[in-house]
Amino acid sequence: MKKQIRGSLCLLAGTLIWGFAFIAQSVGMDYIGPFTFQAVRCALAAGFLFPVSLLAERKRCSLRQSLRRWADPKLWKAGTVCGLALFAASSLQQIGLVETEPGKAGFLTAMYIVIVPLMGLFLGRKPPKAAIVSVLPAGLGLYLLSCTGVSRVSTGDLLLIGCAFAFSVQILLIERYAGELDGIRLNCVQALVVSVVSLPFAALTETVRLSSIIACWLPLGFAGVLSMGVAYTLQIVGQRDLESSRASLIMSLESVFAALGGWLILRERMLPREWLGCALVFSAVLLSQLPERKKVEKK
Repeated sequence: MKKQIRGSLCLLAGTLIWGFAFIAQSVGMDYIGPFTFQAVRCALAAGFLFPVSLLAERKRCSLRQSLRRWADPKLWKAGTVCGLALFAASSLQQIGLVETEPGKAGFLTAMYIVIVPLMGLFLGRKPPKAAIVSVLPAGLGLYLLSCTGVSRVSTGDLLLIGCAFAFSVQILLIERYAGELDGIRLNCVQALVVSVVSLPFAALTETVRLSSIIACWLPLGFAGVLSMGVAYTLQIVGQRDLESSRASLIMSLESVFAALGGWLILRERMLPREWLGCALVFSAVLLSQLPERKKVEKK
């Protein structure tokens, strides 16, 4: 139970950062394109995490030993597949946003709360009953929070459903590797992969100017160091102690925190249905954390 609480708190802290990072990303997009933003912010995250990993191990091993651990083939394999899944999810989200309103995009992206347990079943992992029951109020809450109505299905919607699948794969991959690898190093490699893969797309589809990048240093710094660097590391640490379907429900709070961040910082007005949506998602997350009842064997 203690491990579950610790994992939940780590994911909750990371999700809070992600929610407020929506504001940083929306501001940053006024200066530079999405692939440029993604490449720079992930490069900042990798540059931040590398020295942090060395400092974190300075009392346990020498600098040479710490550097040697970066040569682990499993670290680079895990970081590469997680990074590619994260790149696919982020890119599909950005492209999908061109044809889909932001609220609907947030709802479709968060559908990993349904996809993760289904994928888990195909992989032979039975999700906790509390997590399954929690999906319905969470989905309804996200709809009330994000959507004013669904009149048609666009190409952007399909891309965002693909984004939800990619995020689901990333969540399951993190669950697979989180218990075997150091979280800081794994996230550093993941961020590096996203940055490197984003660069050619930025060069081919966007106009990259150093002056524009410098102009949005604050949103980039927040999204790079805190959102990509700190929050994704917290995801890895949190998923060590938490089953993936429960973890995905906590991460769905990103939409709630994004809405609350807009209300607090940008002074955006929230409607009664949006407050109800927030309450439903919060209640679903709390419900998902209920411990499983152990069966008592009859003698």
